Amino acid sequence: MLKTTIAFLMLCLTMPALANHSDEAAIKQIIADIKYGWENGDGTPFRKHYLDYEGSRYVESGGQNEGLNDLVQNHVEPELDSLKFLSLNFTDIEVHVEQGFAWAVATTRVKGEVRRTGNTFDKSGHQTFLFRKVDHDWKVVHTHSSSRNYRPK
Repeated sequence: MLKTTIAFLMLCLTMPALANHSDEAAIKQIIADIKYGWENGDGTPFRKHYLDYEGSRYVESGGQNEGLNDLVQNHVEPELDSLKFLSLNFTDIEVHVEQGFAWAVATTRVKGEVRRTGNTFDKSGHQTFLFRKVDHDWKVVHTHSSSRNYRPK
């Protein structure tokens, strides 16, 4: 009986850590899906992982999209036609999980070429994602990114 009680207590103590690890993995997968969406001008990952609600805003280097449709239709999808290529990398991803709420901070590097002019860009910066747990799934409720011209260290 004592062994069973100790095993049960150990399981109870490790459950939050296991849940956080599972949540962290789910959030990192969402970020990978979003990367795919940006690089391919595909709004599907955004519609799957973002919570569409009145008042939502997604901020990027001083500009913002208001609402999920604005983000997808006026930013994500048009970039497929306007850019010859887009490469986006999220590194140093830090995920913090609380009860029903999480945030992730990542270092970003984005490169691309504008189809019309041939101009290229290479920028680095940071991105913050805010998440809320809705029906057992993590949903992005806000993003904020800021970047500037890449400067090698």
